[in-house]
Amino acid sequence: MQAEGLDSLFEMDELSVMGLAEVLPKLPGLLARVRQTAEAVIAAKPDILLTIDSPDFCLRVVKRVRAARPDQRVVHYVAPSVWAWRPERAAKMAPLVDQVLCLLPFEPPFMEAEGMRADFVGHPVAARPLPTHEEVSNVRASLGLQKETPLLLALPGSRRSEVDRLAPIFGPALDRLAARHPDLRVIVPTVSGLAARVRDLVRNWPGHPTVLAPEGPDWQAQKRAVFAAADVALAASGTVSLELAAANTPMVIGYDMNWFSRRIIASRLRIDTVTLVNLVSETRAVPEYLGQACTPSSLATALEAALADPSAQTAAMQVTMERLGRGGEAPGLRAAKAILDGLSAR
Repeated sequence: MQAEGLDSLFEMDELSVMGLAEVLPKLPGLLARVRQTAEAVIAAKPDILLTIDSPDFCLRVVKRVRAARPDQRVVHYVAPSVWAWRPERAAKMAPLVDQVLCLLPFEPPFMEAEGMRADFVGHPVAARPLPTHEEVSNVRASLGLQKETPLLLALPGSRRSEVDRLAPIFGPALDRLAARHPDLRVIVPTVSGLAARVRDLVRNWPGHPTVLAPEGPDWQAQKRAVFAAADVALAASGTVSLELAAANTPMVIGYDMNWFSRRIIASRLRIDTVTLVNLVSETRAVPEYLGQACTPSSLATALEAALADPSAQTAAMQVTMERLGRGGEAPGLRAAKAILDGLSAR
């Protein structure tokens, strides 16, 4: 968006907070950003207020805007995961949001049931170009890997709180895996603001870990090639599972958070899997270990199984990409058309 001319009011990282206990100390600053953003929208008087993801932040902004401009048309891009937990969020959105753009095919009915227009537009990950065979081969060659050398991606999250909690679990899991695969190599892609912290945390991991952070205009293409070159991945829960599915890379999902957040969320969870590949493909092909189940032993055992036979995951990942729109009209274009159609139909 910045490449297209967006001048952001503040850094997006300020909103990258997850977990109830993690949000509380930052709440005053977040509320100040809500006020600042709402005031900027009111001053701009837009035809459409398009909010993207972060519903806890965005809907607070919308509420303030609507108080000043009751007829403001509001479109929210990325439906909140009401199918997973806190289903009441759809009803709370209805008085504030006119139209919801959904990334997952099973989401529109949840929004429509509360009176909002909802359009499934496909997921951006399904429209990303696939790396060439040469690009994938170059990744392995750059690491000096033989054809039979197992390459593992470790993805302990994109937030510092996630990395700090998961890296001490992922590391011992890889120790166990490396005991059976002594030639194992490990790549750890991360975000630019966390690179130094991640390098420190993985310093003693097996597999001569290589930390990759965004650098240069070719970063996204490089990242896709790295994902496709890997034989297996150990990843935090989240959208990264779809990126791995797009690369056809089998995975094991592990996730944990502080005790308080874990108990609250577990008591309200409405699904038996949080992995998007499992949900979209309507399978349980991708193994996941959450909360107390996220242990080095369980992760290592699942990684070994995924290396030995990835066929069930491969089938589920193919179905996932098809259902998310691979091969069809670009999700961004579908979203733009849906927004314009909603505006003309007012």
